[in-house]
Amino acid sequence: MSEPGIPLSDLDYGTEEEQAVLGVLRRRWLSTGPEVSAFEAGVAELLGVRHAVAVANGTAALHLALLALGIGPGDEVIQPAINFVAAANVTRATGATPVLADIVSVEEPVLDPAELERRLTSRTRAVVIMHYGGYATRLEAVAEFCRARGLLLIEDACHAIGGRTRPDGPMSGSLGDIACFSFFSNKNLAIGEGGMVTTNSPELLAAVTRLRSHGMTSLSWDRHRGHASGYDVTVHGYNYRMDDLRAALGRAQLAKLLPNNAKRRELTLLYRRLLGGVPGLVIPFREAEVAASACHLMPVVAPSAAARDAIAEALRAQGIQTSRHYPAISGFTAFAEAAANRLPHSIDYARRTLTLPLFPTMTEAQVGRVAESVIQAMPAALAA
Repeated sequence: MSEPGIPLSDLDYGTEEEQAVLGVLRRRWLSTGPEVSAFEAGVAELLGVRHAVAVANGTAALHLALLALGIGPGDEVIQPAINFVAAANVTRATGATPVLADIVSVEEPVLDPAELERRLTSRTRAVVIMHYGGYATRLEAVAEFCRARGLLLIEDACHAIGGRTRPDGPMSGSLGDIACFSFFSNKNLAIGEGGMVTTNSPELLAAVTRLRSHGMTSLSWDRHRGHASGYDVTVHGYNYRMDDLRAALGRAQLAKLLPNNAKRRELTLLYRRLLGGVPGLVIPFREAEVAASACHLMPVVAPSAAARDAIAEALRAQGIQTSRHYPAISGFTAFAEAAANRLPHSIDYARRTLTLPLFPTMTEAQVGRVAESVIQAMPAALAA
């Protein structure tokens, strides 16, 4: 009898989430309401920031962040070429231009601070820094660059909730002018769809709150409670609200977040111990950096694209799911104009990276099985 498969990610869901949803159903208020407010307060407290606004998803969070900062036509926003395409897409949606920048190296696949000076022009208004895999290793350096140049800083912290820049450093999502989180079903805090915008600025709070609900001056919940009898529409906004069902799930998940992040770090260290000496295989980031990371992803870098594909196929045959985080954005048809950018590390990383399973309910035996399958695949991969 074959062993059961190992998914790329899995949920830590139990009676807490069931009871949270049942509570909302019994109160019979489904849309944005008290659960959303409580979830926002919980995230703000965790991060040590003044304000948090729950939204429909991480992409909505990024879009609202750019709009609240006044990013628009004629502006340029520097951002890493290794990221999910959402940040680049919403930059385009505002009428601004995403300027793709290179990562530090295949060993550290985050925005290279040295790239900022090279990509800077008179039209640069903002920088998006993405904490790849949960690692905010260059956040403080990029924040300092932005302060010195008068640039706005947006933290794409969709991978990094509960992580820090270093073990005794600030939380991911607490240093930018505004920060964005995703609660998609594979994230460390998973509710299916959902996101959050955080900031210390009351002006940005007001802008994001208004824009997430069609520019309206009050919500249905306000009117239901008698806090408002009508509303005005003061800006052209969007329906980017979160509902109370997902917020209730978010609160249950928030209670598990830090222990589950600690489990992710333990499993990451185990992976590093088992795979660290494999010839030809690179494990991004340094072992010392794991202690501060949210450890959202477990990436490895193969010797070549053919080797990466051979390893992935060997693991698939063993029932082990893998993925790629991410293709370089400059390689997408919709961003063909960026292909002329010099992005050697990003392109190399995208060709060779492979994401291995990692989730808080994963067992050490499962990690050992994945690692052994990678080791067994390496001779054929090196010959590919």
